[in-house]
Amino acid sequence: MNSMKIDHIAVYVNDLEGCRVFFEKYFCASAGRMYHNPTTDFRSYFLSFDGGARLEIMQRPDVPDIPGLQLHTGYIHTAFGVGSMENVDALTERLRADGYAVTSNPRTTGDGYYESCVVGFENILIEITV
Repeated sequence: MNSMKIDHIAVYVNDLEGCRVFFEKYFCASAGRMYHNPTTDFRSYFLSFDGGARLEIMQRPDVPDIPGLQLHTGYIHTAFGVGSMENVDALTERLRADGYAVTSNPRTTGDGYYESCVVGFENILIEITV
């Protein structure tokens, strides 16, 4: 093997269409065709972003909805680079104005990142960075 890359990250959601619209509206995602398996009623979209990153959003009626904590072991957030500190500020304020909780205002972290954190659609933690 010469090289490897992460192909995509996946997350189960309750409202597949609402989640698709959230990522299209705020993060310029481009959704592929919805896949549906009629046997299991599994549905999914692959969302593509500039630079080649992909997020698979999935829905299946037999997946339990167990609310989690923001701090836990395992998958915790998805980070989006938006190109500038001004874009971090603007997108953070746009999400706040639309009712999403900002858990960490834009700031420079100890390791040098300029970022904010927002609880997005269905409590998906989003980090917005340069």
